[in-house]
Amino acid sequence: MKTNAGALKKGEFINHQGTIWQVQKADFYSPGKGSALMKARIKNLITHKNIDYAFKSNEDVDVLDVSCIEMEYLYKDPENVYFMDQRSYNQYTLALSIVGDVANFMKEGNGYYVYMYDDKPLTMRPPVSVKFKIIETEEAIKGDTVSGAKKAAKVETGVTVMVPLFVKVGDMITVNPETGEYGERVKE
Repeated sequence: MKTNAGALKKGEFINHQGTIWQVQKADFYSPGKGSALMKARIKNLITHKNIDYAFKSNEDVDVLDVSCIEMEYLYKDPENVYFMDQRSYNQYTLALSIVGDVANFMKEGNGYYVYMYDDKPLTMRPPVSVKFKIIETEEAIKGDTVSGAKKAAKVETGVTVMVPLFVKVGDMITVNPETGEYGERVKE
């Protein structure tokens, strides 16, 4: 669907130079003289490179009709991550290079949103936080209360996360899957 570049919004998918890109940031810029511009940061879904591109505001841009479908995460292998659409039971594959480090924080059976175009998965939207049970960590030593001190803890997916000293084996915590940072201790 063709639209003016001046109407681009963050999160939209566009066909730019024959490749699919996702708009990461879009700012309308109107200089004192000359035509207005839409300055956009766009991410190539194949190479994962971000570039800054200035579209003329009246330039036609091909915005793709991408659907966002909640799917169940099944498993991963050394190259791919596998999802299943709960409604149709179709299985889809995304390359680990597309998912990135978020794959280390994905739990089998959880639901994740996958962006689909022409019945092909493009990328996925990671959750804001994921709950994990601590399976291995050192015990805190009494009196070791340095402000902001952290220790390593292994969660149920096998990933090591830096957590505060008071966290112990069996505790449930939240982790931001995009950064790998500890969020908070939560109840099951």
